[in-house]
Amino acid sequence: MACYEKAYINILLFITGEIKFIRLFFISKTVLLCRVFCYTFLMIKLYEKGAWLINGSQIIVDGADAESKLKRHGIQVSKEEARKGTISYGILASHNKGNERNLRLKFDSLTSHDITYVGIIQTARASGMEKFPMPYVLTNCHNSLCAVGGTINQDDHVFALSAARKYGGVYVPPHLAVIHSYNREMTAGCGKMILGSDSHTRYGALGTMAVGEGGGELAKQLAGRTYDMAYPQVVGIFLEGEPAKGVGPQDVALSIIGAVFKNGYVKNKVMEFTGDGVSKLSVDFRNGIDVMTTETTCWSSIWKTDSQVKTYLEQRGRGGDYRELKPGSAAYYDGFITVDLSKIEPCIALPFHPSNVYTIKELQHNAKDIFAKVEEENKASGLNLKLGLKYHDGGVWADQAIIAGCSGGIYSNIMAAADILKGHSTGNGNFSMSIYPESQPTYLELVKNGAVETFLKAGVLVREAFCGPCFGAGDTPANNELSIRHVTRNFPNREGSKPGDGQIASVALMDARSIAATAVNGGKITSAIELNVKYGKYKFYFDRSIYDKRVYDGTDKPIPETELVFGPNIKDWPKMPALPDHLLVKIVSFITDPVTTTDELIPSGETSSYRSNPLKLAEFTLSRKDPDYVKRAKEVLTLEEQRRAGNIDSKTTDVFQKIQSISGCEKIEPAEVGIGSAIFARKPGDGSAREQAASCQRVLGASANFALEYATKRYRSNLINWGILPFLVTDEKKLANGDYIFFANIKKAVREKAEKITGFVLNEKTAEISVTLGELTDTERQILVDGCLINFYASANVGD
Repeated sequence: MACYEKAYINILLFITGEIKFIRLFFISKTVLLCRVFCYTFLMIKLYEKGAWLINGSQIIVDGADAESKLKRHGIQVSKEEARKGTISYGILASHNKGNERNLRLKFDSLTSHDITYVGIIQTARASGMEKFPMPYVLTNCHNSLCAVGGTINQDDHVFALSAARKYGGVYVPPHLAVIHSYNREMTAGCGKMILGSDSHTRYGALGTMAVGEGGGELAKQLAGRTYDMAYPQVVGIFLEGEPAKGVGPQDVALSIIGAVFKNGYVKNKVMEFTGDGVSKLSVDFRNGIDVMTTETTCWSSIWKTDSQVKTYLEQRGRGGDYRELKPGSAAYYDGFITVDLSKIEPCIALPFHPSNVYTIKELQHNAKDIFAKVEEENKASGLNLKLGLKYHDGGVWADQAIIAGCSGGIYSNIMAAADILKGHSTGNGNFSMSIYPESQPTYLELVKNGAVETFLKAGVLVREAFCGPCFGAGDTPANNELSIRHVTRNFPNREGSKPGDGQIASVALMDARSIAATAVNGGKITSAIELNVKYGKYKFYFDRSIYDKRVYDGTDKPIPETELVFGPNIKDWPKMPALPDHLLVKIVSFITDPVTTTDELIPSGETSSYRSNPLKLAEFTLSRKDPDYVKRAKEVLTLEEQRRAGNIDSKTTDVFQKIQSISGCEKIEPAEVGIGSAIFARKPGDGSAREQAASCQRVLGASANFALEYATKRYRSNLINWGILPFLVTDEKKLANGDYIFFANIKKAVREKAEKITGFVLNEKTAEISVTLGELTDTERQILVDGCLINFYASANVGD
């Protein structure tokens, strides 16, 4: 066994049409830990092929005998017709201005928070927008701590209020509600579509197909254009059974994420939740699962609706937004997953991804070995974790606990935590716990039901509606500490530490119930099902007057004469060049991690205050992943500026001589060749929808990205909207950091939809490399040619 020390093998089995994952961990010379990925064959099943859902209950897997089974049920429609039986089809069709294969979507409303709305509104203004053509909700739940960077955060808030007045929008003041909770309470409704500039824009449990995208896509909607994409595949998520007492929505969500993230089963697809198990879950519980579907890399989500959803909307004065949504009598899904809720166990997602999932029971029994494995995995990314320090005195110990935001701060989660903590104390040692309710209406109910008193008596702080614990603003643990959180993400630095400065802390994701159970035990990680707790049944009374008294709602009531209020940090986008006829790019960062997150491309946390200042924010690009990136990118930008001025240095002259030595390129002169920087990453763009992950590269002169694949559609869309060519390569060994790659006639290749584009790597010996751009709409091609979305709207190339 010595040769298998600290290694693991994934085995993929196809059994009776179901995909099953076994993960074998060879952790030490004496221990062989064999676990089923996602804990048990019987809990989550991924089907190898598509499946039919008949009358909402009978599953027929696609295959040789499917036709005969369908006939026995009296089903004689084609697969294509049955695809129209999904909930997703009906919603997409009602919002589509294109054809069935190529969607051109108009959304019912938009939403942004204070890290993203300034750039979006600035882009839309530059694109000719004169008013918001649809409801646009501007919340202030990210940059609501106004001590960072002087006045600049509050300056953004004042800008947003003036924009809501001028263009006719909704302004939600700081601390009143987090973005997704406000939209659940006030805008989501059955059959609607909402587009948001936050990746966790998910309101599927309320019958709303919601999509998180980069700001460019919202700017298109504001400019009266459409959201264009090929019709997505739809994966059925069939819930059955009922969760055990002590199991919460985060446990279900993490179990699903663990089963589908690494294999890409739902990537860029719609997850459609059906099955008898849905009715066994409260709407709060469903919302808690739904918001986490972003971490699967799906495009959107939708659930069947029922009387509980109707009651939820009626409580908020919006009963008219309810209608029953369910699959037709025969619905065909391109993929299918069954989830037995009764077999879900309390889970923990260890650093540094929500898919790194174990049951708490597994961790308790094998902490030493599991921690050693996680530490080893993260060394490759330069993260020197010391999780092993957390295993002592017969258990695993956390230093901090937080329940917050759109996933954890939900009313029923907090009430369950209060039931567990009642009469207990978190102690006066190092362990601490804080709770951030999702909105002030939720906070009021917690006060009325006595939960706030329970928490304060237990030593738990109850704080404002704030998203900071999810992205690294506030609540930063000490070096080497472990924070357990019911939030959406546990990426590196999401707790606020700076490994580049020798600081590192870790976040593990858990459900509010097990977090509270852990707090009862003074920080010793504990599963909620280990405690005998009597959970109460609490009604929720929504007091809309809290919003009526503070929220500015100017929907359909623009006041054009209103002057926008610009703080000194709010800057316009710099001018971006159009795509040249020929392109020379230099790779200035080469990242070989399996996945690169948007947090690594442009850090969250302390950089958030500068999101309204493109040039200043760009200084942080890749600062935690590749600190020399900005310097190298600026050097290439200087070469381009010199080229435009006709000043070519000796090193650049050598490069152009190599270009002219290529057959067919002998007459190409420097004046015809644009110079830009580029990065290579194997799979960039997982995580946040923030467009700055692309725009910061562009501000520094980036022209292209090279990747084996892109982690999410939203990141790739951001690249396109900022004029960065999203190249795909198949062999990373043909590229290296510092390489120059030349593309002749690149503009023509983009315009004429070349399937493959030939580039030339200009080393001692010039070598050919073949790249592709993947699927692009005609509009996306023109945006790339024009150099960015703003240029596209400023040109004469804008069509309907």
